[in-house]
Formats: sequence, structure tokens, C-alpha cells
Amino acid sequence: MAGLYVHIPFCKSKCSYCDFFSVASLVSKDKLVGAMVKEIELQKNYLERESLKTIYFGGGTPSVLSIKDIDSILTTINKYHVLENHVEITLEANPDDLKMDYLQNLRKLGINRLSIGVQSFIDRDLELMKRRHNANDALLVIKNAQKCNFDNISVDLIYGLPGLTINDWIYNLDSLLDLNVQHISAYNLTIEQNTIFNKWLKQGKINLPSDAESIKQFEILIEKTNDKKFVHYEISNFALDGFFSEHNSNYWNNEKYLGIGPSAHSYNLSSRQWNISSLPEYISVIIQGNVPCEQEILTINDKYNDYILTSLRTLWGISLRKVENDFGKLYFDFLLKSAETFVKSNHLIKNNEKICLTIKGIFIADLIIREMLKV
Repeated sequence: MAGLYVHIPFCKSKCSYCDFFSVASLVSKDKLVGAMVKEIELQKNYLERESLKTIYFGGGTPSVLSIKDIDSILTTINKYHVLENHVEITLEANPDDLKMDYLQNLRKLGINRLSIGVQSFIDRDLELMKRRHNANDALLVIKNAQKCNFDNISVDLIYGLPGLTINDWIYNLDSLLDLNVQHISAYNLTIEQNTIFNKWLKQGKINLPSDAESIKQFEILIEKTNDKKFVHYEISNFALDGFFSEHNSNYWNNEKYLGIGPSAHSYNLSSRQWNISSLPEYISVIIQGNVPCEQEILTINDKYNDYILTSLRTLWGISLRKVENDFGKLYFDFLLKSAETFVKSNHLIKNNEKICLTIKGIFIADLIIREMLKV
């Protein structure tokens, strides 16, 4: 079973924290949708006819697409791929796009999971991030989605924001948990180079919370979601039982996936490829009947590092049996040696079956993973 990712690079405006490939104009939307439909046909054999258990519309802002656009893409996917009976079909969305009739039509199309980019329930923070919705919009949209029979809703929040106090963060979490959603993705703000936040930081217009404050906010996140029976199944992801993201789990479980659209990535277990990050060039090359991508054949080192990078972030951790069977004694011994220091410092737990992060280890996960990669 495999996954299919559809990258929609359009945004009505650029958020202060965003460094993803996106275009703040919808002028080329119809041409892009036509090109993506064509790419689905061109890439029809990439997954070697494995059935799809997840389809994910990401971006950018997929909710700028019309119902007709989404229907066209889904119809083409159905034409060239076999779908599992209970395929998860997710649409990332901004609250200001989700009007009631749009929600109703999404549900009729077969979209059965929404990932809503709320980020905060505090208007001051939403204005700072240049989000187009306010807190009341976010609350109303989630309730309306539930009225439209969406029973698998994920909401994004950001902590570590400039000026975000502990009380503010508690308010955000309480506001969200009171809405009875099934999934939460919560990310610590990272200042990327080509962002408005980075410009403001250099100009002294914003100040970030200390590491201690961000860690405290993360601890509160873990505590409050645990109280509501959410499973902390990946560093930034929390879900009620039965509502883990199939799409994200595909990545973490080393399963095949096909990416459609400009800048989209694909993986077939032996190689990875990525489409060009240019809207006009992508459209032009696709129209000519070619896929504008670069490809990398994976070495055993690459595959080992990919496995460590993805699995250690999850609840299930690194399988010692898998490392020994798939990569051999050299990699198995390297893994044990590189983990030893972190086991002794209580950042990792090791038993006969697996190696996992402790709560303490989560806070320095990036450092631990770097030390465990084989260069």
C-alpha cells in the first residue's frame, strides 16, 4: 500500500513564518490543475500498481482550489490508481476558505479528513503571523466542519511564538481541546532564512521566547493532550486512538509515495525524486509530456539514515531487528555504539526490541539523530 501527495503551491498571501515553496497569486491555477492531471497520467506506473491507502492535498493552500478542481484531480487519481476501501483523503485548509457550502461539497467528493491551519486562537498572534483569519473564524469553521460530518479533523498550532506567554499557550490548548478534534499537530516556531520573521528578528522588531520557555510550552502540550487521552505518536503529532495520520505514517514507516505538482517529492524504496520548484517551468515541461524532476538512487547508507531519521521521531522508535536484518552487523553495531551515550544520559530507552526517545530526549531529538546518522 502506498500514498499519493498533491502539492498545491498557491497562497493568497505569505505568512510571516513560511519558507515553503508557494506563489501568492492564483493567475496560473487552471493551467497548474491541468498540468497536475497530466502528471498523474505520466506517473501512473511509479508506484508499480500498489494500491493507495492515503491521498493528501498539501501546500501552499489547497483550499484555494474550487470543488471542480479537486474533483478533476480525484477523478484522474481514480482512473490510474486502485484505492483501498477506507482510503484516507486529507485536505489542508485555511479557516477563511472553509465556507459551509464548500465544506459540504468537499465531503460529497470523498474528502474525509481536514487538516486546518489555525496556528493560534489569539488574534494578536494571528496578525503577527499574517494569517487571514481571526480566532472566531477558526472556532466557527471547526464547528461547521463537524456539522458537515467531518469526524477526522486535525488542527495545527505553533508554540514558541514571539510574545507567547505560558498562559497564552494554555489558552490555545484549552480552546482547541474543548472542540473535541481528533488530531493535533503542534510545532515549535523555527525561524527560516527566507521569511518575514527572520527579517524582523534581524531588525530587532521581534524577540523569541527562551529555550526554557519553549520547552515549558512543549511540556504543557504533552501534559494536556495526555489528560485528554491523546497518543503522542510522533514528536509533533498527537491523536486519539484510531486517528493517527495515515499520510504521515507512510513516511515514518518507510512506505512508497508519489508526489504530484511543483516541488513535490516521491519515493519508491530504491530512489527518491523531486519536481522542479518553478510553476511556469513545471507547467511547460509537463505539457510537453515529461516530468520535470531530479532523481537520486539511494545507497544502503542513505536508506539506513532515512530509517533512523524517520523512525526515531515516532512512538515505535528504531527496530533493532529491522536494522540487523536490513542493514547488517556493521550498521547494527554502529547504531548501538552511537546510542550508548544517550541511553546512559536517559535521553534514549533501549530494550531487546527497540530504541526510543524519552521525554527528556525529545527536547534534543535533532542532536541525537545527527549523532546516530552514518556519514
